[in-house]
Amino acid sequence: MVFEGRDCNVIPDNVPSDAGIAGAGVLLSSTITATLALGMSASLIFQSFRRRQPHTSNPNPSVIRRKLLNGYSDQQILVGIGIQSVGLVKSWQLVPYHFFIIWMLSILSMATHNATLLALVSDFRRDRVLRWMRQFLMFVNLALSCVFGVYVLQSKIRDLPDTLPIACAWTRPSETTNVGGLDVVATVVVIAANVVIFGLSTWYLQSRRQKYFKAIQLVGIVLMMGTAVGATVRAYLLSQAFGSPDVALSDKGEKTWSFGQLLSMLMLILPVISVVEIMRGEIAVAPPVLDDDVEEDRQQLYAGNQSSDGIELKR
Repeated sequence: MVFEGRDCNVIPDNVPSDAGIAGAGVLLSSTITATLALGMSASLIFQSFRRRQPHTSNPNPSVIRRKLLNGYSDQQILVGIGIQSVGLVKSWQLVPYHFFIIWMLSILSMATHNATLLALVSDFRRDRVLRWMRQFLMFVNLALSCVFGVYVLQSKIRDLPDTLPIACAWTRPSETTNVGGLDVVATVVVIAANVVIFGLSTWYLQSRRQKYFKAIQLVGIVLMMGTAVGATVRAYLLSQAFGSPDVALSDKGEKTWSFGQLLSMLMLILPVISVVEIMRGEIAVAPPVLDDDVEEDRQQLYAGNQSSDGIELKR
């Protein structure tokens, strides 16, 4: 079996930090991306409420915000899927502290993407490829988030020591259980809520009905903002970089700004490049330089066409 062959009986006094998961740069980049995406989603939704004349001379007055929102939302959900995949692969190395922070970041990415869906649903509905691509990413993110939730739930039920790898929750015998604890109930509620929200998001993305469209957008954006704030606050308070971790860490690596931390912050610039291209209009590209032989043949053909046109005119 996958969880066999590991020794979970030796409980270490502390564990090393992991700046790639809970470092200051990772948390800040995820938070900044989510804040920008949620802000633009809310502004687009409220702008649609205030617009009294939907058919104006400018069919898309918010193209820059839409492009930026698309870029930040894609970045957020791909980072969420990536960090969860790596976390599952390293389940025999990561302790519940790091595993829980990854789960909170995945919930943050899910809330950000759902808010983008609320604001740009008309764009996604028009393009079948975009619609099903979004649907696939949403499903992958949900599946990984549910797996993470089950891991966290199992560690809380089995009362796993904080310094043991999260995978030990499946193999290490436990004399005590915490089935009815508040943490267990809250974890189950979060998992169930993620599944329900995914179902509603799927219906909202695939449905063509416009009934209660504005009400769904308003309630949805408020709910996603609340979810994002809750996940962010929980991750920050638990992290070594900004709060107090619930496990003894052997070093202060999550507070150090390493190359990986700076790189995650620099990734925020990528969607801005697309905005600059939009503001500059269509990019003028010079025609390719032809070879000498090709250029000579083209000139001869052009001269021959001119001669033929002259003969036709004389006739």
